[in-house]
Amino acid sequence: MTESSQLAADTDAADGAPLPPPRAPLDRWTWREIGYLLANLPLSVTAFVVLVVWLVLGLGLSVTVVGLPLLALGLTACRFYGKLERARARAWLGVAVAEPSPLRLSQHGFLGWLWARLKDPVAWRHALFAVIRLPWGILTFSLVLVSLLVGWPVLPWLARWLANVDRAMVRGLLPPSDELERRIAELESDRMTVTDTAAADLRRIERDLHDGAQARLVALAMGLGLAKEKLAEGQADESVAAMVDEAHGEVKLALQELRDLARGIHPAILTDRGLGPALTSLAGRCTVPVTTSVDLAERPAPALEGIVYFTVSELLQNVSKHSGARRASVEVWRSRDRLLLQVQDDGRGGARLDGGSGMAGLADRLGSVDGLFVLDSPAGGPTRVTAEVPWRPRPEAGAAPGTGRR
Repeated sequence: MTESSQLAADTDAADGAPLPPPRAPLDRWTWREIGYLLANLPLSVTAFVVLVVWLVLGLGLSVTVVGLPLLALGLTACRFYGKLERARARAWLGVAVAEPSPLRLSQHGFLGWLWARLKDPVAWRHALFAVIRLPWGILTFSLVLVSLLVGWPVLPWLARWLANVDRAMVRGLLPPSDELERRIAELESDRMTVTDTAAADLRRIERDLHDGAQARLVALAMGLGLAKEKLAEGQADESVAAMVDEAHGEVKLALQELRDLARGIHPAILTDRGLGPALTSLAGRCTVPVTTSVDLAERPAPALEGIVYFTVSELLQNVSKHSGARRASVEVWRSRDRLLLQVQDDGRGGARLDGGSGMAGLADRLGSVDGLFVLDSPAGGPTRVTAEVPWRPRPEAGAAPGTGRR
C-alpha cells in the first residue's frame, strides 16, 4: 500500500468509516491500536492511584469536614481523566465521543459547588471507568507484550479484538449522559435562538418607531408649533390653515404606522377571533390568491397562535416575493398532541433552507419550541412547507398565568 492510499485510509477511519481488516503485515492502524493498548497500563495505574484512592479517602472521611470537599475534588479530577481518555481514543482508535456539557451550579457559593460536584453522574461514570481500566490495562499490556515477542503472527487480530473492547468501553462510559445531556444541549441552543429572535424583534420595533411614527410626530409637533406662533402673532391666514391641514395628515399617517406596528407585534384579530379569521385576513393581503382551512375544535394557547400566525405570514410573504405562483393554500389542523400547518403553492419551487429566504430562521424558531419544519420544494415546483408544534390548550378564563387544562 502506498503512503497516499494509507493516509486516505487513516482519514476515512478517523471520520468514522469502517476500519480496514487487520493483516499480517502490520499497518498504521494496527500499530496505533498496539500503542494504545500498551499505554493502557501506565495510564490505568496512574488513574487508579490518583483518582480512586482520592475518592476512597473522600468517602472514608465524609463524616468529617474535609471528606466531602476532598471527594468533590476527586470527582472533578475524574472529569479531566475522562476528557484525556476521550482525546486518546479519538486520536489512536478513531472513536469520536461528544464532550459532556459543563457542570451547572443549582445555587451559588461553596455549598452549591459542592453539591453539584457530588451528584455529577458524568464524574461518577468516569470514576467507574478508572476502576475497570486497572485490571483491563494489566490484561491488555500483558497479552500485547507477549504477542509482540512470541505471537506476532496473530498480533493484528488480537490487537483489533482488544481495541474493539476499548472502543466499546469508551462509548459506553465516557459519552454525555445520554438523553439528559442531549436535552440540555438542545435547550441551550433553543434558549440562544429565542434570545436572538427577541433581540432582533426589539431592534426592529425600535427602528420602526424611530424612523416611522416618531419622525412623523416630531414633524407634527414642529408644524403645530409654527402654527401656534402665527396664531399668537395674529396671522390667521391661509398658511396657518395649510399647516394645520398638513399636521392633520401627519397624524393620520402616524396612526396608520402605529397600527401596522402593533399588528406586526401581535394582531388584534388574532387575540379577539382566533387563528381562522386571522389567517383569512392574512391571506387577503397576499398578492397571490390563497385558500385557508383551519380545523380546530378549540383554540390553542396564545403563544402557539402567535407562532403559527407569524410562520404563515412569513411563508406567504415568500410566496408573494419569490414563488411566481398562481395560487396557494394554508391548512391548520390538530393531530393528537401536535398542532400542524401546511403552506403550499404552485410556483417555480427550488426553495432551500440556506437560500436566504428566511426559511432557516423559521426552522430555528420552531425548533426552539420543540417544533419541526419540513421543506419540500423541488425545482419546477410545487413548494410545500409542513410545520408542527406541541399542542397546548388555551388557559381557562380566570386561570393564573402559565396554567391551563391538561
